[in-house]
Amino acid sequence: MTEPSVRLARLAWRDPVAAMAPFANEPFAVLMLSAGGPPARWSYLARSPSRVRTIGGVDTDQDFSALRTLLGPHRTRQDEGPPFQGGVIGLIAYEFADRLEPLGLERDRDWPDMVLARFDSLLAFDHREQVVWSVRGGTADPAAWLEARLAPGGETSAPPAATFVAEACAMAYEDAVTATTARILAGEIFQANIARGWRGWLAEGAQPYGAFHRLVEQSPAPFCAYWRLPGAALVSHSPERFVAIAADGATVLAAPIKGTRPRSADPCQDLRNAAELLASAKDRAENLMIVDLMRNDLSRVCQPGSVRAPGLCGLESFPTVHHLVSHVTGRLEAGLDVADLLGAVFPPGSITGAPKVQAMKVIAAQEPPRGPWCGALFWAGCDGAFESSVLIRTAAFVEDGRGWRFRAPAGAGIVADSDPVSERLETEVKISGLARALMGRV
Repeated sequence: MTEPSVRLARLAWRDPVAAMAPFANEPFAVLMLSAGGPPARWSYLARSPSRVRTIGGVDTDQDFSALRTLLGPHRTRQDEGPPFQGGVIGLIAYEFADRLEPLGLERDRDWPDMVLARFDSLLAFDHREQVVWSVRGGTADPAAWLEARLAPGGETSAPPAATFVAEACAMAYEDAVTATTARILAGEIFQANIARGWRGWLAEGAQPYGAFHRLVEQSPAPFCAYWRLPGAALVSHSPERFVAIAADGATVLAAPIKGTRPRSADPCQDLRNAAELLASAKDRAENLMIVDLMRNDLSRVCQPGSVRAPGLCGLESFPTVHHLVSHVTGRLEAGLDVADLLGAVFPPGSITGAPKVQAMKVIAAQEPPRGPWCGALFWAGCDGAFESSVLIRTAAFVEDGRGWRFRAPAGAGIVADSDPVSERLETEVKISGLARALMGRV
C-alpha cells in the first residue's frame, strides 16, 4: 500500500510558543523550537501521534530497528515547504547506550530508554519567511490548531520553581574532577564529561510549560524543545546539534561543542572572554579529541574517504556562554539509513569522552543515571532526512502526588590539565539559564 503524499498549505504567521500553549498539557504534544543562533529557521508543533512506541524495562531492543519500523516505507517529500513533512519524533535517553554496548548502566526509573511517536500531520514555522506551513498527512487539520486560545489564567510570568538546589556540594564535584584526571593521567582515558545535578520542585499550580516559556524568552537556543509525555515533560534549550541527514538522504552533518566561556554584560569583557576561548590550547585540544571521535563514529556508516571536518573550533555565542563548535560531515553508505547512523554514533561523543566506551564507565562511577539529559531529541522524516540535538541545558520533569519535580544536570569536559575549581564554575555557567528561568535568579 502506497503512503499518501502530504498536503501542504501556507498559513499566516503565528508565534510558535503561543500556538503551543493551549496544548501544553496534552500528552505527546511537542514543540521543537529553533529560537536563536544557527541553524535557527524551522520550528515544529505536533500533536496526537498516530502511533507510539516506548522502549524500556523488559523490552529487548538492542538497536534502532523500532525507529525504522515506525517510519515505514520511504516517501518523497514535496520540494516546497519545510524539511520535516511528517515522520517520527523521538527521545533517546542516555542509558539507551547500554543496549548498544552492554555496560551495566543503572537506569533512570522515571524515564524509558526511548520514546518514539509517529506524527503524520504537523505545523512548521518558517522564522525567516514569517509563514506557517500546515503539513497534513492524516485526517487531522493542523490549520485548526492555530485557532485555539489559551484558557484564562493558563501561564504567568512569575518564576515557576519553589526550589532549585545542587544535589551535592561544590567540593564533591571538584573531588570527582580530581579522580577523573587521575584516571586520565594513568592512561585509562583521554577525556570524560563529568556532570553535576540540580533538583527542585515547581511551585503549586505551576507547569513545565511556564518554565519553557520563560527559558526561551531569556535564553533562546537553536534546539529549544518542549515535549509533554504522560506524567512527564522535557524542557530544553540546547545549543548543540548531534547529527543530521540532509534532504538528499545521504549527507551527514555533526556539530560537536567543546570549549566554554561565560558571557559578560560588559561588552569589552565579553570580547576578552571570547578571545580567551579562541586562544585556549586546552579547549581546542578538548574539542579536537571529540572531532576525532566523531569522525571515527561516522566512518562506521559513511563511504570511505567521505568523512571530513570542514570547520574546526569556530566561535558561536549564546545568551549565557561562548562555545567552540566544530563541523564534521560524511556521506552514508548506500543502503544505510538513520537507524544505522544512530547505532554508530549514539551516545554523543561530546558528552561522553574518549575513548567513548571507557569514558562512559568512568562517568557511571561518578554519576547517578542521566535519563534524558545527554541523550538526544530528534525528528526523522519519511523521506530520509533527519535532525537531532544533544540534550544538554535540559530539565526533565516528573509529575507525582506532590506536584512537578525536576532534575537538571550540567557537565564539563575533563582532560589531563583540568582545574577542578574552573570546571565546577563552568557547570554553574551552563546551568545559569535554567536557574534564572526557574527561580528568577542564578
